[in-house]
Amino acid sequence: MFKLWAAIVKDVKILIRDKVGLTFMFAMPILLVLVITSLQSSTFELVNENKVPLLVCNKDTGVASRQLIQALEKVGMFNLHTTNQNLNGQQVSDTMHKQNALIALVIPANFSAKIALKAKDVSDNALNDFGVKEKTASQTTDSLYSIQFYYHPVLQASYRKSIQGALRSALQLVESKQILQTLYFSLNEKKLPESLENKIVNNQITIQEIPVSKDGSKTIPNATQHNVPAWTIFAMFFIVTSLGSNLVKEKLSGSFIRLKTLPTNYLVALFSKQITYMAVCLTQIIVIFSMGVWLFPLIGLPALNIPNDILALIIVSIVCAWCAISYAQCIGVFAQTQEQANGFGAVSIVLLAAIGGILVPSFAMPHSFQVLLKFSPMYWCLESYYSLFLERGGLHDVFKNILPLLTIAIILQIIAFLGLKKKSLI
Repeated sequence: MFKLWAAIVKDVKILIRDKVGLTFMFAMPILLVLVITSLQSSTFELVNENKVPLLVCNKDTGVASRQLIQALEKVGMFNLHTTNQNLNGQQVSDTMHKQNALIALVIPANFSAKIALKAKDVSDNALNDFGVKEKTASQTTDSLYSIQFYYHPVLQASYRKSIQGALRSALQLVESKQILQTLYFSLNEKKLPESLENKIVNNQITIQEIPVSKDGSKTIPNATQHNVPAWTIFAMFFIVTSLGSNLVKEKLSGSFIRLKTLPTNYLVALFSKQITYMAVCLTQIIVIFSMGVWLFPLIGLPALNIPNDILALIIVSIVCAWCAISYAQCIGVFAQTQEQANGFGAVSIVLLAAIGGILVPSFAMPHSFQVLLKFSPMYWCLESYYSLFLERGGLHDVFKNILPLLTIAIILQIIAFLGLKKKSLI
């Protein structure tokens, strides 16, 4: 026990002297969590809360175009800037830049007339099917003019699709109103009452959003719940820059050889390193999670909601930390120089984070990566934390993710041990 304690004290002193390693293990992940959570939180606010600037160039003077503009205002997604000027494509682009509008909509000159013709044609076909009126020749001799949709290149495809969905809903509402009014007039030869129109058109079924969770809670996940666990995992695996380089330094300085002449086993030294860096990883978790709970609300970010099952959180954190330590130890055993340990270690961590779902969500990856990502220990770490933080699960829910992590950690430990044996260092 004394030998183990002496080895731990030695490793702690070496760690304290490693200023660069401490920076990578604490300062960098703290900065990453702050910056990326702030950026993603702002993005969520843009999508969910802030209105998108929309320039509407209305070349039509009829009722349908006014109804379309009113429908767009009711959507609640747009901040409308309307103009009745007859602008061409370049003028629309210039006006968008002047008014900082991300999107623009050009309504053609005969939009209302075309909508009326379509409504009349649909109404006549419906009355003919009902046997009320004989079918007449279609009056919509040509198709409706398409509405031109201009967008700023900064908008991503998925965001454009959501905007186009809102525009189509507004167009569908205008067309439905025109068809109802025409059909009602054809049957009763009088105007459709506004109260009846509102009852038919605006009485829509509401959509209730319910996030899926294991404990039945309806807490909506936010950017903090996604980013804090993800970048905590990234921070834990970045101990490779400290632990890996320290192992290489000991090999090059002859510490392994000198330990073989003493009445002890180098496995004691390896065990002490694992205990020391386990404490480092758990400290990283406590620091970053504490930031999410107490600091984030002070700077206007959503607070981190700690899972209900604290025991499961502790077990998952320990297993993730041990897997990160095993990986760093394996790199240190096989690296020949500190530059190799730091360079390969850092690059491999970024690659594992990329294919493990930390840099890019796993569901957004191509199908060919769906098998590859399961070889990344970070994937199983992230799935374990997400099951606790996002799905509000318990220990029994994360057990299927802990087993692969334990398997990977044990394999890495065996590889490191065999590497030391092959080099005759133990």
